[in-house]
Amino acid sequence: MKAIQKILLLTVLCLCYTGMLHAQLPGLPVGDPDVSNAPVDGGLSLLVAAGIGYGAKQLRKNNKRNIK
Repeated sequence: MKAIQKILLLTVLCLCYTGMLHAQLPGLPVGDPDVSNAPVDGGLSLLVAAGIGYGAKQLRKNNKRNIK
């Protein structure tokens, strides 16, 4: 149970601190309209899909173990 609480706390902290991360070039002002933001969606969506797939696999594995 302690491991699940630690993982949950780490996940919540990571989600809370993502607002402070900015992809900026050094020396440029914060609101410069000529600089585009770094793309995050492609890799992030793949990680979420992989996490969901891994979770589903573990649930099936645990269900098979409990049935026997």
